[in-house]
Amino acid sequence: MEPHADIAVVGLAVMGQNLILNMNDHGFTVVAYNRTVSKVDEFLAQEARGKKVVGAHSLAEMAALLKRPRRVMLMIKAGRAVDDLIDQLLTVLEPGDIIIDGGNSLFEDTIRRTKFVESKGLLYIGTGVSGGEEGARHGPSIMPGGSPSAWPHVKPIFQAIAAKVADAAGGPEQSCCDWVGEGGAGHYVKMTHNGIEYGDMQLICEAYHIMKDGLGMTAGEMHHVFREWNTGELESYLIEITRDILAKTDDDGTPLVDKILDTAGQKGTGKWTVISSQELGIPITLIAEAVYSRCVSALKDQRVLASKHFKQGNPKFAGDRVAWLGDIRKALYASKIISYTQGYMLMRAAAQAHHWNLNYGGIALMWRGGCIIRSVFLGEIKKAFDKNPDLTNLLLDPFFKKAIKGCVRSWRKVVSTAVKKGIPVPALSTALAFFDGFRNARLPANLLQAQRDFFGAHTYERIDQPRGQFFHTNWTGAGGRVSSSTYSV
Repeated sequence: MEPHADIAVVGLAVMGQNLILNMNDHGFTVVAYNRTVSKVDEFLAQEARGKKVVGAHSLAEMAALLKRPRRVMLMIKAGRAVDDLIDQLLTVLEPGDIIIDGGNSLFEDTIRRTKFVESKGLLYIGTGVSGGEEGARHGPSIMPGGSPSAWPHVKPIFQAIAAKVADAAGGPEQSCCDWVGEGGAGHYVKMTHNGIEYGDMQLICEAYHIMKDGLGMTAGEMHHVFREWNTGELESYLIEITRDILAKTDDDGTPLVDKILDTAGQKGTGKWTVISSQELGIPITLIAEAVYSRCVSALKDQRVLASKHFKQGNPKFAGDRVAWLGDIRKALYASKIISYTQGYMLMRAAAQAHHWNLNYGGIALMWRGGCIIRSVFLGEIKKAFDKNPDLTNLLLDPFFKKAIKGCVRSWRKVVSTAVKKGIPVPALSTALAFFDGFRNARLPANLLQAQRDFFGAHTYERIDQPRGQFFHTNWTGAGGRVSSSTYSV
């Protein structure tokens, strides 16, 4: 058979199958391949029946069906399996062909793989794909990076199948997909997206916890609150699904959410985000607390035992419920601003470290539709960077500065009351602590530096001397004049 297919997708799990069907809907001929080849036949006989999808039972057959340059997209589990498949593909592909990794790969692996594949004369793309099963089928957010010269060859496909959002200026719809940058930039942006997703989910869960224990609300009552919240500044996919989850009942008519075990899982992207932030020295404290909150939830047996030793008092909030709901909404909104602020701080630091030219407004647009953190809120982030591409921090943008100021009183009220009542709010409280630290012109780190110099001769700078000059004090009179070298890890 003559080469006639536009792209191949390797891996027929839920995401792979739905991307293939999405591509087919947009007029592209796709080759479907899976290591367990029986899945190819099952897919063609069921989900892809009547479509223009072509099946392949070997990598060689798959390659023979593709137009040049061949485009092969991997939708398989991240890790060693990707490296093994790349090695196999190099035996059937030719220079100029393009390998695309659409899984949740670690960005450092993508940097390495890009260099390796390019050294063989081929091109490589590592792309984040967000939106889950529904997004893959009807329009995900796609964040490609890797070999820049590969982008023109995949751009028509990716931008066609990606989610679309209305242009704020009234122009044509815009695709939630654009080129992110070289090497691992695409997977880094996707990783950061997932980190923010962790934060958003934890914030919503804490708001739910306060409403449930602090205000004594039922799932049905909370459903109506989240339905209202989804019509304002908090409008988002995660608020929307929370609304629907709270309305779902079990077979006996009781709320299903109340029967779900309170132990959260995770697949690693949130942890990777926190590790990267530590390496870059960026305080994404909210995402870190969201990751650790999942870890605490996993200690179910220990928590049950501890609850018998440390009895909780009355968790009920005093006062008007309606007023409290307004305060919780503002606390959630302000904390959400901090979450995205920290995420953008991280991407800016990574861009400097890896020499990526990231389009921060464009990233907000890519996240505006299709992905898990899609929200009306992201439109304001795009506007902020459109007005000032060199914006160093979202909190310095006029819109977000005004928004935070309008929420601070309620934010403090909710966090302080939750702490007094023993309701854990790690994400809401760390967001507030970050804000207070960021807005404070002088922190107690001067004492910390004195301590470090005292026990380790680590030196310090002085406020009455130019930055970059370091001093050491013989604090006890018994120490020497030699200081440790000055460096930051």
